Amino acid sequence: MTSKFRPAAAALMLALSLCALSACSSGPQVSGERDPQASGERDPQASESSSRYVASMDTVITLTAYGSAREEALDLAEKEILRLNDLLSIGEEGSEVSAINRDGGGTLSDDVRALVEESLALYESTDGAFDITVYPLMELWGFTSGNYRVPSDSEIAKVLETVDAGRLRYDPDTHFLTLGEGQTIDLGGIAKGYASARIMDIFREAGVTSGLVSLGGNVQCLDAKPDGSAYRLGIRDPKGSSEEELALVITARNKAVITSGGYERFFVDDETGATYQHIMDPKTGRPAETDLASVTIVTESGILGDGLSTALYIMGLDGAADYWRAHSGEFEAVLITGDGRILVTEGLKDEVVSDTKYEVIKG
Repeated sequence: MTSKFRPAAAALMLALSLCALSACSSGPQVSGERDPQASGERDPQASESSSRYVASMDTVITLTAYGSAREEALDLAEKEILRLNDLLSIGEEGSEVSAINRDGGGTLSDDVRALVEESLALYESTDGAFDITVYPLMELWGFTSGNYRVPSDSEIAKVLETVDAGRLRYDPDTHFLTLGEGQTIDLGGIAKGYASARIMDIFREAGVTSGLVSLGGNVQCLDAKPDGSAYRLGIRDPKGSSEEELALVITARNKAVITSGGYERFFVDDETGATYQHIMDPKTGRPAETDLASVTIVTESGILGDGLSTALYIMGLDGAADYWRAHSGEFEAVLITGDGRILVTEGLKDEVVSDTKYEVIKG
């Protein structure tokens, strides 16, 4: 099998190369720091930035913070990323998620509870398109190990017996989660969005007023750039030959901008020449067959954007547009089809700043 892996960060390449981006936050108490804005002072270092790169959560995470509190904020953000990875990674034997899978359930910590509750809500609202029990399918197709293969219909059918988040049993009073027989949960499809929100919390509490986090295809910005202008975020052309080729540029303030697409990770069957991408359809047990090449979600909630970028990709263009119409107050979207059409939801049209031709999805 011939494989290709492209870091999802490339989907928002302009955010790191051509445009200055930022992250948003509020969380742990920071010792010895004070917020210059709270006292009416202007931070003399407001336009000065520091960046840090953290290898975690199966990607390289870029953190950027502005102002006099930036170094302590970056220290705290890095610690939080590593803590969440240790807690949530299915590949870490000592993680809480691994323990739940090993024991068939357990009482959830606050972080895992928040992720599971949001995941179950998304499962319901997307009619099962977002499902945290698809990990056995990822294993079957070789996406977890790199040993790619096309399984037989009978193999897929057998594994599908364990895939359905509707079989999970969760008690919201005791926070106890019980897995169905043979089930495995993986929060990786929503964890980066949760992490970006936590980093925004940390930045804000530290007194940072402008910043950015990029976790693969997840970018979240705190407020605006130090000069008061909005961040300009580039959405990669999924058919582009280089990571710098952009389909669209949008502006954003205090938003998470999260992209999913089948072009990020896939393999080609050497015998048939067929391409199989990594986003699994929980209903068929196969890589999603969709007319979309990528989905970008723009929202204030990183965790919502992370889950919806995957779910809407699986739904396809018509399903994604219908879902947005039913939930237009929660998010906006950029949908790029396999044949190169670019569609922007109505609430985002005034944020497009590139000369790209696009269609508007109306409510």
